[in-house]
Amino acid sequence: MSETERIIQLRKELHEHNYRYYVLNQPIVSDQDFDFMMHELQDLEARHPEMDDPNSPTQRVGSDLNQEFTQVEHQYPMLSLANTYSETDVADWYGSVTRGLGGEPFEVCCELKYDGLSISLTYENGRLVRGVTRGDGVRGDDVTGNVKTIRAIPLVLPGWEEQQRGLDLFSETPPIPRRFEMRGEILMPWKVFERLNTEREIAGEPLFANPRNAASGTLKSQKSDLVASRQLDSYLYSMLGESMPCDGHYENLEAARKWGFKISEGMRKVKTLQEILDFISYWDTKRRDLPVATDGIVLKVNSLRQQRILGFTAKSPRWAIAYKYKAERACTRLREVTYQVGRTGAVTPVANMEPVLLAGTTVKRATLNNEDFIRAFDLHIGDYVYVEKGGEIIPKIVGVDTARRDPDAQPVRFISVCPECGTPLVRVEGEAAHYCPNDVGCPPQIKGRIEHFIARKAMNIDSLGPETIDDYYRHGLIHNVADLYRIQVQDINGDGSRQKSAMKIVKGIADSCQVPFERVVFALGIRFVGETSAKLLARHFKNIDALASASLEELMQVEGIGEVIAHSVISYFQQPANQEIIARLREYGVQMSLSEQQMQTVGDTLSGKSIVISGVFTHHSRDEYKTLIEQHGGKNVGSISGKTTFILAGDNMGPSKLQKAEKLGIPIVSEEEFLEMISPKS
Repeated sequence: MSETERIIQLRKELHEHNYRYYVLNQPIVSDQDFDFMMHELQDLEARHPEMDDPNSPTQRVGSDLNQEFTQVEHQYPMLSLANTYSETDVADWYGSVTRGLGGEPFEVCCELKYDGLSISLTYENGRLVRGVTRGDGVRGDDVTGNVKTIRAIPLVLPGWEEQQRGLDLFSETPPIPRRFEMRGEILMPWKVFERLNTEREIAGEPLFANPRNAASGTLKSQKSDLVASRQLDSYLYSMLGESMPCDGHYENLEAARKWGFKISEGMRKVKTLQEILDFISYWDTKRRDLPVATDGIVLKVNSLRQQRILGFTAKSPRWAIAYKYKAERACTRLREVTYQVGRTGAVTPVANMEPVLLAGTTVKRATLNNEDFIRAFDLHIGDYVYVEKGGEIIPKIVGVDTARRDPDAQPVRFISVCPECGTPLVRVEGEAAHYCPNDVGCPPQIKGRIEHFIARKAMNIDSLGPETIDDYYRHGLIHNVADLYRIQVQDINGDGSRQKSAMKIVKGIADSCQVPFERVVFALGIRFVGETSAKLLARHFKNIDALASASLEELMQVEGIGEVIAHSVISYFQQPANQEIIARLREYGVQMSLSEQQMQTVGDTLSGKSIVISGVFTHHSRDEYKTLIEQHGGKNVGSISGKTTFILAGDNMGPSKLQKAEKLGIPIVSEEEFLEMISPKS
């Protein structure tokens, strides 16, 4: 595989892992593996600037946005931290800080890295006014109502009223600011997590993979009483605002502790690299005694003034780094291998093992990836295997104790037919996975495509989820995506008690007919066609008929569309079953062409210009500005580079983007200046 092909593969896999981690809350790789893949992609992209892609995983932060909540813009972007698993990297970071500060002495605040759901809490006049999830780092979900059920989070700061009356009850504590923000983690304690999974197992419900996923799912529940019953916890680790009590991060948190906030006791301020390494070593074993999940250590330059001097990279602050502990390992016996079929027909082998305690939970299953993985370990049924579980997520096998193998043990043979429909499997040259080619008759593929079709980034059909789709399919109500549009309220109203939810589902399906054509192309689930490819194809061919009849050469003329995607598109539209689905979707009113507004070309004022949009706008939405840019001949790009012509900037433009723009000398254009730029000249 060439380096450019590896870039494409890594991007696809990382997008999928981002989606599973932040949206589905169903991760299938460890944090360490994810980080290694990300680092590999960053290195490859640096060697191949011609492969620049504004939608590459290296240019974005994974999102946990949920449309069921109001989305709110963060006043201060919630950036991710650079990760390392090496003490050598920690020493390198310490050295870079030393150089960045010109040898000026500095202190480092060492903190535990809690493995929960990031939260931003805004306080005004001593009262909690808003709780917002991290989201995509720029916007998050407003979950204030649910946050208020978490007892560890103060709703009213006891010292505020006394402070306003001039009472000197907190003489040794800095005064509480009128408005400030606290950031931290929402967590589910181990005991609550174990109890919850026991209850779900008895009820026959799918288990949560780890406390982080359980906490995330709980906080986004529509029922605050359910949130309260889950007994979530919270630790806060940062304070932001216009007027901070102190220059020291550590000192600000100590002040917050006195104001009533739950701050970790495992926080220490140090001055030397050796003290940092001692802190890491101490908590490597001690953290296992904590009531909540942790997966590492966070190191921050303590002085806010020095933090400002050090600044940010495109994705993370230079003044902070996260050290993650290596995955825990256990040995257990392999009982059998079963196989799962995904939406695209990919068949994934799963190891079923004797239960073993690992990283605080009982492990019974582990992914085996593909046939090559099985052969590499020469797996036999009954083998004693080593299992790792990084970040308390779904584990994987990392080794085999061949010395304990039974001489009569049988090697694991990869299946030759689909376990769901019996169709002979195929393996495309150059790919690791086996596929079931029966995409129109294999139940997991059918249900998977429907789940993909209704997703937020596709048709965004409210109130439908995997369990509902499975129920409709089992009862013969739906067999493909087009069947959704013939569902009537009486079909799903049951005994008459589901009238309200049934009406909501039917309305959501009807409303999806207004979803733009480019998202319809993505929703169809054509193999290898992601969001970006769907948008490129839709905007080039403009309607479904032109796309369906396009030749291989015509498809490959589209910038960003290669031979693999082109062949996949042709294959999709050649299948009679898909042709019928397209015809029915058209009949039901689904958008099969770009809107007149999208196809309308107003002028060429922005011809040849690559424009980045950042911030919050007054006169138009971000999507409206993207349309205006295209209508005037310009090109929307997602990240800043030397090729960027200018940045269309609204309020609250991200500091990292501003810093990068200044470094590259990219002009900043205001909303008013942009509108003047494209307005007709008399």
